[in-house]
Amino acid sequence: MSGVGAEALLEVLRAWPEAPGSPMPTRVDALVHAAARHGLAGFLQQALGHAGWPLEEAVRTRLRREALAQAAQGMRVKVLLLRSLDALGAVGVVPVLLKGYGLALRLYPEPLQRATTDVDLLVADAEVAPASRALEGLGLKPLGEREAAHAREHEHHLTFSGAAGLVELHFRALAGYGQTLEGDVLLAHAEDGEVEGRRVRYLRAEDELVYLALHASNHLLQRLAWLFDLKLLVLAHPGLDWTRVVEVARGTAFSHLAWYALEAARRLVGAPVPDEVLAALAPPRWQRLLSARFFTAERLLETELMHHKSAWVAAKLLLAPRLLPMARYTARRLWALTGAQ
Repeated sequence: MSGVGAEALLEVLRAWPEAPGSPMPTRVDALVHAAARHGLAGFLQQALGHAGWPLEEAVRTRLRREALAQAAQGMRVKVLLLRSLDALGAVGVVPVLLKGYGLALRLYPEPLQRATTDVDLLVADAEVAPASRALEGLGLKPLGEREAAHAREHEHHLTFSGAAGLVELHFRALAGYGQTLEGDVLLAHAEDGEVEGRRVRYLRAEDELVYLALHASNHLLQRLAWLFDLKLLVLAHPGLDWTRVVEVARGTAFSHLAWYALEAARRLVGAPVPDEVLAALAPPRWQRLLSARFFTAERLLETELMHHKSAWVAAKLLLAPRLLPMARYTARRLWALTGAQ
């Protein structure tokens, strides 16, 4: 997949909302493959039409097939989202929509142009019990008692799954690198919204930018759609308060993670992130140099870290905001895995 064809995906993302200035690459099949891998086949279909790049019939057919498959999955997730909102609304819970369909609805030309595989809902800690019962009422199976207790202590969401799909009920904003980001402050500033007549909430723009950056870095930037989300969010909010963005990021235990994602989003897809913001959030120089090696365009296009467990663990340890909590977390996970065998 590597090479000029795949890297053309970055050119399309970097140029948006304008058309790419260079001619169509010769390896358009690699471009389509890259878009499908990174959850952007539907978006690419529109962007190529916008750019006026002609496609061979076989390539056009493949792109259409990938986009339709992505859209079909997105529709399935949307149906589950609406059912979940109805169920939670019936018990007086109005969740914050994280990522997924709610994000695509606000940022993409069409919401089904961005791949999504599950429903992510953030609720206050006191709302977890009634929300959980409501989701179980949809026929979704919760975690076992032991797994749920572990998740409540160490993770950031409970999982509910069934034939209809997967719902992740977040009671924290994030748990990663051995540390947690509670959701209370984010919930306090959340703003009202709606999805097809159902009440929802969304994070304040500055909070959402930081949250999306942290989420992307927690997964080592292995999906380019996450970086493109950051660009689209900034473009959708020209009055974004960058001072507040820095304050929010610094108020977490993960400011380095915000830098990794924002820097990569600016470098790779053209997100208009100011120099002073990156300077304010920058990790030590040695971690910046390491991130430049881990997060090259080629390695991210190939999702290299995702397919090499040792490299994944090394990147997590070396890029961690604080090494000791990450080392403790890694040791705890290894112990749990050993004990389970």
